[in-house]
Amino acid sequence: MKQSTTMRSIHTRLASVETRRQVGHWECDLIVGAAQRSAIATLVERTTRLTLLVKLDRDHSASSVGDALIGAFTRLPTGLRRSLTWDQGNKMFHHERIEHATGVTIYFADPHSPWQRGSNENVNGLLRQYLPKGTDLRAWTAQQLDEIATELNHRPRQCRSDRSPHQLMQQWHRRHTTTTIRNVH
Repeated sequence: MKQSTTMRSIHTRLASVETRRQVGHWECDLIVGAAQRSAIATLVERTTRLTLLVKLDRDHSASSVGDALIGAFTRLPTGLRRSLTWDQGNKMFHHERIEHATGVTIYFADPHSPWQRGSNENVNGLLRQYLPKGTDLRAWTAQQLDEIATELNHRPRQCRSDRSPHQLMQQWHRRHTTTTIRNVH
């Protein structure tokens, strides 16, 4: 991908993203299927490790990836739409369109630095238990992908004191709802 003046470097991310104390910052990548003919976008929230799997129906062109990410992010509450970190692959040519449609600020990791999106890389490894390399990912329905994500999201994580992403997201939701109700009165 050619370097653009509009690409935000991972090195300019806010401290709240780095410390993982604020929910709503995501890492994203694609898992590519057999013969590079199919793909699924994997989104991992940095604080809770909540995982979303986004089916790419048509193909995994920049346009299709952009449409799928816009759809996924616009279904989320605004408080969960803060930032997204991606690699510098050409699948994110539509990053400005995604930002405009969702309000999510997109940052780009350094080339050849998968550890800068470590949460996503870890989840992609776990996903290969369900979606082995060489699989035609078009065979999986959106409902089946949601079931896989649900199973992963109920799996306790040692890095989160053995709490699951689901538990952590419920905790966030309770706090967010309580704050919203208090602000109304």
